[in-house]
Amino acid sequence: MSFQPPQRILMGPGPSDVHPRILSALARPTVGHLDPSFIQLMDEIKALLQFCFQTTNELTLPVSAPGSAGMETCFVNLIEPEDTVIVCQNGVFGGRMKENVIRCGATAVMVEDDWGHAIDINKVKTAIANNPHAKALAFVHAETSTGVQSDAAALSTLAKEAGMLSIVDTVTGLAGINVDVDDWGADAVYSGTQKCLSCTPGISPVTFSPRAVEVIQQRKTPVQSWFLDLNLVMSYWGKGAKRTYHHTAPVNALYALHESLLIVKEEGLEASWERHMHNHLALRAGLAAIGLNLPVNEADRLPQLNLVAIPDGIDDATLRSQLLTDFDLEIGAGLGALAGKVWRIGLMGYSAKPENVRHCLTALEHGLIAQGMPIESGTAVAVSYTHLTLPTKA
Repeated sequence: MSFQPPQRILMGPGPSDVHPRILSALARPTVGHLDPSFIQLMDEIKALLQFCFQTTNELTLPVSAPGSAGMETCFVNLIEPEDTVIVCQNGVFGGRMKENVIRCGATAVMVEDDWGHAIDINKVKTAIANNPHAKALAFVHAETSTGVQSDAAALSTLAKEAGMLSIVDTVTGLAGINVDVDDWGADAVYSGTQKCLSCTPGISPVTFSPRAVEVIQQRKTPVQSWFLDLNLVMSYWGKGAKRTYHHTAPVNALYALHESLLIVKEEGLEASWERHMHNHLALRAGLAAIGLNLPVNEADRLPQLNLVAIPDGIDDATLRSQLLTDFDLEIGAGLGALAGKVWRIGLMGYSAKPENVRHCLTALEHGLIAQGMPIESGTAVAVSYTHLTLPTKA
Protein backbone atom coordinates (compact mmCIF):
# COMPACT_ATOMS: atom_id res chain seq x y z
CA MET A 1 0.00 0.00 0.00
CA SER A 2 1.31 3.46 -0.89
CA PHE A 3 2.31 5.71 1.99
CA GLN A 4 -0.12 8.58 2.56
CA PRO A 5 1.29 11.03 5.11
CA PRO A 6 -1.03 13.05 7.34
CA GLN A 7 -1.52 16.71 6.52
CA ARG A 8 0.41 18.49 9.25
CA ILE A 9 1.03 22.14 10.02
CA LEU A 10 4.77 22.30 10.59
CA MET A 11 5.71 24.92 13.19
CA GLY A 12 8.73 23.26 14.70
CA PRO A 13 12.42 23.98 14.04
CA GLY A 14 12.21 22.44 10.55
CA PRO A 15 11.17 21.27 8.14
CA SER A 16 8.64 23.99 7.46
CA ASP A 17 5.47 23.69 5.38
CA VAL A 18 6.34 23.27 1.70
CA HIS A 19 4.72 25.69 -0.72
CA PRO A 20 2.30 23.99 -3.19
CA ARG A 21 4.28 25.40 -6.12
CA ILE A 22 7.35 23.59 -4.83
CA LEU A 23 5.50 20.30 -4.40
CA SER A 24 4.24 20.67 -7.95
CA ALA A 25 7.75 21.32 -9.25
CA LEU A 26 8.92 18.01 -7.76
CA ALA A 27 6.50 16.13 -10.02
CA ARG A 28 7.85 17.51 -13.29
CA PRO A 29 9.52 15.08 -15.74
CA THR A 30 13.01 14.01 -14.76
CA VAL A 31 15.82 14.82 -17.21
CA GLY A 32 19.44 13.75 -17.20
CA HIS A 33 21.80 15.60 -14.91
CA LEU A 34 23.91 16.65 -17.92
CA ASP A 35 20.94 17.53 -20.14
CA PRO A 36 21.38 21.03 -21.68
CA SER A 37 18.10 22.16 -20.11
CA PHE A 38 19.29 21.03 -16.69
CA ILE A 39 22.64 22.78 -17.12
CA GLN A 40 20.68 25.98 -17.75
CA LEU A 41 18.65 25.33 -14.60
CA MET A 42 21.88 24.90 -12.61
CA ASP A 43 23.06 28.33 -13.77
CA GLU A 44 19.72 29.85 -12.73
CA ILE A 45 19.88 28.18 -9.30
CA LYS A 46 23.38 29.53 -8.77
CA ALA A 47 22.27 33.09 -9.65
CA LEU A 48 19.24 32.83 -7.36
CA LEU A 49 21.37 31.55 -4.48
CA GLN A 50 23.74 34.46 -5.00
CA PHE A 51 20.69 36.74 -4.75
CA CYS A 52 19.54 35.14 -1.47
CA PHE A 53 23.03 35.09 0.06
CA GLN A 54 23.63 38.64 -1.25
CA THR A 55 26.96 37.67 -2.74
CA THR A 56 28.89 37.68 -5.99
CA ASN A 57 30.90 34.61 -4.93
CA GLU A 58 31.53 32.47 -8.00
CA LEU A 59 31.61 29.31 -5.88
CA THR A 60 27.96 29.30 -4.80
CA LEU A 61 26.04 26.06 -5.19
CA PRO A 62 23.61 23.60 -3.61
CA VAL A 63 25.30 20.58 -2.02
CA SER A 64 23.36 17.40 -2.89
CA ALA A 65 22.68 16.56 0.76
CA PRO A 66 21.13 18.24 3.83
CA GLY A 67 22.50 21.14 5.89
CA SER A 68 24.78 18.88 7.92
CA ALA A 69 26.59 18.03 4.69
CA GLY A 70 26.86 21.74 3.92
CA MET A 71 28.59 22.13 7.26
CA GLU A 72 30.95 19.25 6.50
CA THR A 73 31.65 20.68 3.05
CA CYS A 74 32.98 23.84 4.66
CA PHE A 75 35.14 22.10 7.24
CA VAL A 76 36.60 19.23 5.20
CA ASN A 77 37.62 21.58 2.39
CA LEU A 78 39.09 24.40 4.47
CA ILE A 79 40.54 22.60 7.50
CA GLU A 80 43.55 20.26 7.46
CA PRO A 81 45.24 18.14 10.13
CA GLU A 82 47.08 20.19 12.78
CA ASP A 83 45.12 23.37 11.98
CA THR A 84 43.53 25.30 14.84
CA VAL A 85 39.94 26.56 14.64
CA ILE A 86 38.24 28.87 17.14
CA VAL A 87 34.69 27.54 17.53
CA CYS A 88 31.90 29.52 19.18
CA GLN A 89 29.23 27.47 20.92
CA ASN A 90 25.97 28.81 22.33
CA GLY A 91 23.80 25.82 21.39
CA VAL A 92 23.75 22.38 19.82
CA PHE A 93 25.09 23.31 16.41
CA GLY A 94 28.25 25.02 17.63
CA GLY A 95 29.01 21.64 19.20
CA ARG A 96 28.63 19.97 15.82
CA MET A 97 31.15 22.42 14.40
CA LYS A 98 33.59 21.26 17.09
CA GLU A 99 33.02 17.63 16.06
CA ASN A 100 33.81 18.51 12.46
CA VAL A 101 37.06 20.20 13.44
CA ILE A 102 38.15 17.18 15.48
CA ARG A 103 37.30 14.76 12.65
CA CYS A 104 39.48 16.86 10.33
CA GLY A 105 42.41 16.17 12.65
CA ALA A 106 42.52 19.79 13.80
CA THR A 107 42.32 21.44 17.22
CA ALA A 108 39.15 23.21 18.35
CA VAL A 109 39.54 26.16 20.71
CA MET A 110 36.11 26.67 22.26
CA VAL A 111 34.42 29.98 23.08
CA GLU A 112 31.34 29.03 25.06
CA ASP A 113 28.31 31.09 26.00
CA ASP A 114 25.16 30.11 27.87
CA TRP A 115 22.46 28.57 25.70
CA GLY A 116 19.87 31.19 24.87
CA HIS A 117 22.45 33.98 24.68
CA ALA A 118 24.25 35.49 21.69
CA ILE A 119 27.96 34.91 21.17
CA ASP A 120 29.99 37.29 23.34
CA ILE A 121 32.16 39.38 20.99
CA ASN A 122 34.65 40.19 23.75
CA LYS A 123 35.23 36.51 24.48
CA VAL A 124 35.95 35.96 20.80
CA LYS A 125 38.42 38.86 20.76
CA THR A 126 40.25 37.24 23.68
CA ALA A 127 40.32 33.85 21.97
CA ILE A 128 41.75 35.40 18.80
CA ALA A 129 44.40 37.26 20.81
CA ASN A 130 45.37 34.02 22.58
CA ASN A 131 45.40 31.97 19.36
CA PRO A 132 46.77 34.25 16.62
CA HIS A 133 47.85 31.19 14.61
CA ALA A 134 44.28 29.88 14.26
CA LYS A 135 43.18 29.27 10.69
CA ALA A 136 39.48 29.99 11.09
CA LEU A 137 36.71 31.30 13.31
CA ALA A 138 33.53 29.20 13.16
CA PHE A 139 30.17 30.29 14.54
CA VAL A 140 26.41 29.86 14.19
CA HIS A 141 24.61 32.95 12.94
CA ALA A 142 21.09 31.58 13.61
CA GLU A 143 21.18 28.90 16.33
CA THR A 144 18.26 26.54 15.69
CA SER A 145 18.44 24.92 19.12
CA THR A 146 17.93 28.20 21.02
CA GLY A 147 16.32 30.72 18.67
CA VAL A 148 19.26 33.10 19.02
CA GLN A 149 20.99 35.18 16.38
CA SER A 150 24.56 36.40 16.81
CA ASP A 151 26.31 39.31 15.15
CA ALA A 152 27.68 37.69 11.98
CA ALA A 153 29.03 40.96 10.60
CA ALA A 154 31.08 41.71 13.72
CA LEU A 155 32.36 38.15 14.06
CA SER A 156 33.32 37.88 10.39
CA THR A 157 35.14 41.21 10.65
CA LEU A 158 37.11 39.99 13.67
CA ALA A 159 38.19 36.93 11.73
CA LYS A 160 39.19 38.93 8.66
CA GLU A 161 41.18 41.47 10.68
CA ALA A 162 43.07 38.59 12.32
CA GLY A 163 43.84 36.97 8.96
CA MET A 164 41.53 34.06 9.72
CA LEU A 165 38.78 32.50 7.64
CA SER A 166 35.18 32.69 8.86
CA ILE A 167 32.87 29.67 8.68
CA VAL A 168 29.21 30.56 9.25
CA ASP A 169 26.11 28.43 9.88
CA THR A 170 22.96 30.20 8.70
CA VAL A 171 20.77 27.14 8.14
CA THR A 172 17.84 28.80 9.89
CA GLY A 173 18.74 32.33 8.81
CA LEU A 174 18.59 32.39 5.01
CA ALA A 175 15.49 34.29 3.73
CA GLY A 176 14.18 34.73 7.28
CA ILE A 177 16.55 37.47 8.41
CA ASN A 178 19.25 39.49 6.69
CA VAL A 179 22.08 37.27 5.43
CA ASP A 180 24.53 39.55 3.63
CA VAL A 181 27.59 37.46 2.88
CA ASP A 182 29.53 40.10 0.96
CA ASP A 183 28.78 42.87 3.46
CA TRP A 184 29.86 40.59 6.32
CA GLY A 185 33.02 39.57 4.48
CA ALA A 186 32.30 35.94 5.43
CA ASP A 187 34.38 33.22 3.75
CA ALA A 188 32.31 30.03 3.95
CA VAL A 189 28.57 30.07 4.62
CA TYR A 190 26.13 27.18 4.59
CA SER A 191 22.37 26.90 4.88
CA GLY A 192 19.49 24.46 4.35
CA THR A 193 16.45 24.31 2.11
CA GLN A 194 13.91 23.09 4.68
CA LYS A 195 13.70 26.21 6.84
CA CYS A 196 12.85 29.70 5.54
CA LEU A 197 13.15 28.63 1.89
CA SER A 198 10.19 26.27 2.52
CA CYS A 199 11.65 23.66 0.21
CA THR A 200 11.87 19.93 0.84
CA PRO A 201 14.78 18.76 3.04
CA GLY A 202 17.90 17.31 1.51
CA ILE A 203 19.81 20.18 -0.14
CA SER A 204 22.36 22.56 1.41
CA PRO A 205 23.14 25.91 -0.26
CA VAL A 206 26.75 26.99 0.31
CA THR A 207 28.92 29.89 -0.79
CA PHE A 208 32.68 30.45 -0.62
CA SER A 209 34.68 33.65 -0.97
CA PRO A 210 37.59 33.91 -3.44
CA ARG A 211 39.92 33.77 -0.42
CA ALA A 212 38.36 30.49 0.71
CA VAL A 213 38.63 29.06 -2.82
CA GLU A 214 42.33 29.90 -2.84
CA VAL A 215 42.79 28.05 0.46
CA ILE A 216 40.98 25.01 -0.93
CA GLN A 217 43.10 24.97 -4.08
CA GLN A 218 46.34 25.25 -2.08
CA ARG A 219 45.68 22.41 0.38
CA LYS A 220 48.65 20.27 1.35
CA THR A 221 46.52 17.17 1.97
CA PRO A 222 43.62 15.62 0.04
CA VAL A 223 40.11 16.53 1.13
CA GLN A 224 39.04 13.62 3.32
CA SER A 225 35.64 13.30 1.60
CA TRP A 226 35.60 12.49 -2.10
CA PHE A 227 31.93 13.41 -2.46
CA LEU A 228 32.33 16.80 -0.77
CA ASP A 229 35.70 17.70 -2.36
CA LEU A 230 35.03 21.08 -3.94
CA ASN A 231 38.05 20.74 -6.22
CA LEU A 232 35.99 18.02 -7.93
CA VAL A 233 32.52 19.51 -7.44
CA MET A 234 33.63 22.81 -9.01
CA SER A 235 34.09 21.04 -12.31
CA TYR A 236 30.39 20.10 -12.26
CA TRP A 237 28.96 23.35 -10.90
CA GLY A 238 31.41 25.63 -12.73
CA LYS A 239 30.23 28.39 -15.01
CA GLY A 240 29.12 27.61 -18.55
CA ALA A 241 27.63 24.66 -20.41
CA LYS A 242 30.70 22.39 -20.34
CA ARG A 243 30.44 20.31 -17.18
CA THR A 244 32.43 17.33 -15.92
CA TYR A 245 30.43 14.51 -14.35
CA HIS A 246 30.93 14.26 -10.61
CA HIS A 247 27.73 12.74 -9.25
CA THR A 248 24.13 12.31 -10.32
CA ALA A 249 22.45 15.43 -9.06
CA PRO A 250 19.05 15.12 -7.32
CA VAL A 251 17.30 16.48 -10.40
CA ASN A 252 13.74 16.81 -9.12
CA ALA A 253 14.89 18.14 -5.75
CA LEU A 254 16.72 20.88 -7.64
CA TYR A 255 13.51 21.68 -9.56
CA ALA A 256 11.98 22.24 -6.13
CA LEU A 257 14.87 24.41 -4.94
CA HIS A 258 14.68 26.52 -8.09
CA GLU A 259 10.97 27.09 -7.50
CA SER A 260 11.52 28.02 -3.85
CA LEU A 261 14.21 30.53 -4.78
CA LEU A 262 11.92 32.04 -7.42
CA ILE A 263 9.25 32.49 -4.75
CA VAL A 264 11.73 34.32 -2.52
CA LYS A 265 12.84 36.58 -5.35
CA GLU A 266 9.24 37.34 -6.35
CA GLU A 267 8.43 38.35 -2.77
CA GLY A 268 11.73 40.21 -2.26
CA LEU A 269 14.25 39.62 0.50
CA GLU A 270 13.21 42.63 2.59
CA ALA A 271 9.53 41.70 2.29
CA SER A 272 10.32 38.16 3.38
CA TRP A 273 12.21 39.38 6.44
CA GLU A 274 9.34 41.75 7.24
CA ARG A 275 6.74 38.97 6.96
CA HIS A 276 8.69 36.76 9.35
CA MET A 277 9.01 39.60 11.86
CA HIS A 278 5.32 40.58 11.76
CA ASN A 279 4.16 37.03 12.36
CA HIS A 280 6.71 36.68 15.15
CA LEU A 281 5.37 39.82 16.85
CA ALA A 282 1.80 38.49 16.61
CA LEU A 283 2.84 35.15 18.08
CA ARG A 284 4.81 36.85 20.84
CA ALA A 285 1.83 39.02 21.81
CA GLY A 286 -0.52 36.04 21.91
CA LEU A 287 1.90 33.96 23.96
CA ALA A 288 2.40 36.79 26.46
CA ALA A 289 -1.38 37.15 26.84
CA ILE A 290 -1.61 33.58 28.19
CA GLY A 291 1.45 33.83 30.39
CA LEU A 292 4.05 32.21 28.14
CA ASN A 293 7.53 33.73 28.22
CA LEU A 294 10.16 34.04 25.50
CA PRO A 295 13.40 33.79 27.49
CA VAL A 296 15.80 34.98 24.77
CA ASN A 297 16.82 38.64 25.00
CA GLU A 298 14.62 40.56 22.54
CA ALA A 299 17.55 42.00 20.57
CA ASP A 300 18.94 38.50 19.99
CA ARG A 301 15.71 36.66 19.09
CA LEU A 302 15.21 34.95 15.78
CA PRO A 303 11.74 35.93 14.52
CA GLN A 304 11.49 32.64 12.63
CA LEU A 305 12.42 30.36 15.57
CA ASN A 306 10.76 31.19 18.88
CA LEU A 307 12.05 29.73 22.15
CA VAL A 308 9.16 29.48 24.64
CA ALA A 309 9.65 28.60 28.32
CA ILE A 310 7.43 25.71 29.46
CA PRO A 311 5.37 26.81 32.50
CA ASP A 312 5.83 24.98 35.79
CA GLY A 313 3.53 21.98 36.11
CA ILE A 314 3.00 21.52 32.37
CA ASP A 315 4.01 18.18 30.88
CA ASP A 316 5.99 18.88 27.72
CA ALA A 317 5.53 15.57 25.90
CA THR A 318 1.81 15.35 26.70
CA LEU A 319 1.09 18.81 25.33
CA ARG A 320 3.07 18.32 22.13
CA SER A 321 1.40 14.97 21.58
CA GLN A 322 -2.04 16.58 22.03
CA LEU A 323 -1.17 19.30 19.52
CA LEU A 324 -0.13 16.69 16.97
CA THR A 325 -3.14 14.41 17.57
CA ASP A 326 -5.92 16.98 17.95
CA PHE A 327 -4.64 19.85 15.82
CA ASP A 328 -2.20 18.23 13.36
CA LEU A 329 0.29 20.79 14.64
CA GLU A 330 3.98 20.10 15.14
CA ILE A 331 6.09 22.26 17.43
CA GLY A 332 9.60 21.41 18.56
CA ALA A 333 10.97 20.18 21.86
CA GLY A 334 14.03 21.62 23.54
CA LEU A 335 17.43 20.18 22.65
CA GLY A 336 20.43 19.37 24.82
CA ALA A 337 20.60 21.51 27.95
CA LEU A 338 17.15 22.92 27.18
CA ALA A 339 15.35 19.57 26.78
CA GLY A 340 12.10 19.58 28.77
CA LYS A 341 12.46 23.28 29.56
CA VAL A 342 11.36 24.97 26.34
CA TRP A 343 9.34 24.60 23.16
CA ARG A 344 10.66 25.76 19.82
CA ILE A 345 7.96 27.29 17.63
CA GLY A 346 8.95 27.89 14.04
CA LEU A 347 7.55 30.58 11.75
CA MET A 348 9.65 29.78 8.73
CA GLY A 349 8.98 30.38 5.06
CA TYR A 350 5.51 29.24 3.97
CA SER A 351 4.69 28.47 7.63
CA ALA A 352 5.06 32.15 8.55
CA LYS A 353 1.49 33.31 7.96
CA PRO A 354 -1.34 34.68 10.14
CA GLU A 355 -3.57 31.58 9.98
CA ASN A 356 -0.73 29.47 11.38
CA VAL A 357 -0.16 31.93 14.21
CA ARG A 358 -3.86 31.77 15.12
CA HIS A 359 -3.95 27.98 14.85
CA CYS A 360 -0.89 27.58 17.04
CA LEU A 361 -2.18 29.93 19.73
CA THR A 362 -5.58 28.21 19.77
CA ALA A 363 -3.96 24.78 20.05
CA LEU A 364 -1.64 25.88 22.85
CA GLU A 365 -4.57 27.34 24.79
CA HIS A 366 -6.47 24.05 24.56
CA GLY A 367 -3.44 22.06 25.62
CA LEU A 368 -2.64 24.29 28.58
CA ILE A 369 -6.26 24.44 29.74
CA ALA A 370 -6.40 20.64 29.58
CA GLN A 371 -3.49 20.55 32.04
CA GLY A 372 -5.18 22.94 34.45
CA MET A 373 -3.64 26.28 33.49
CA PRO A 374 -6.18 29.07 34.20
CA ILE A 375 -6.60 30.62 30.76
CA GLU A 376 -9.69 32.11 29.15
CA SER A 377 -10.12 30.48 25.75
CA GLY A 378 -9.60 32.87 22.84
CA THR A 379 -7.43 35.33 24.75
CA ALA A 380 -4.21 34.69 22.81
CA VAL A 381 -5.78 34.94 19.35
CA ALA A 382 -7.68 38.11 20.27
CA VAL A 383 -4.48 39.85 21.34
CA SER A 384 -2.53 38.61 18.32
CA TYR A 385 -5.02 40.12 15.87
CA THR A 386 -3.64 43.60 16.48
CA HIS A 387 -0.31 42.45 14.97
CA LEU A 388 -1.51 40.26 12.13
CA THR A 389 -2.10 42.89 9.46
CA LEU A 390 0.97 43.59 7.39
CA PRO A 391 1.55 47.32 6.80
CA THR A 392 0.67 48.54 3.33
CA LYS A 393 3.50 50.08 1.36
CA ALA A 394 3.15 53.72 0.41
